[in-house]
Amino acid sequence: MNITKDTVVELHYAMSEGETLIESSHEGDSVFMLQGHKNMLGAIEEAIEGKAAGDKIEVTLTPEQAYGVRQENSIQRIPIKHLQGSKKWRPGMVAMVDSNQGRKQVTVVKVGKFNADCDINHPLAGKTLSFVIDIVSVRAANADEISHGHVHGRGGVHH
Repeated sequence: MNITKDTVVELHYAMSEGETLIESSHEGDSVFMLQGHKNMLGAIEEAIEGKAAGDKIEVTLTPEQAYGVRQENSIQRIPIKHLQGSKKWRPGMVAMVDSNQGRKQVTVVKVGKFNADCDINHPLAGKTLSFVIDIVSVRAANADEISHGHVHGRGGVHH
């Protein structure tokens, strides 16, 4: 079966910037995604479209295709109670924040008593990223997965 919209793709990946490995799933569990539902970067979904189990894909994404161009002076003061991911914050830590544009990752720059100044650029903004993707399996998504927009069961959401 080839990867098309509404297929569940099981994959392993390695993400690098130049020669530096940033993240890899190869030492742990594989990743599951629902193709065509924005569960992955759009350029990655495009690169794996039409591929099948056993295929290996190498793709390099520009900042515009990945996490965007870095916006200088994008510091925002955020109440500490809205930062998710830790109980005690220090500069350089990455936090999750729910915003009116959805969930975002921000980097803590300065911590005060009640607020933190955060760089609202994604931590990987401005980086050209290379991916090596190994397709493990492909299957048709079920109706619930398609209506919910994500994978259920092993490797996905358990309702």
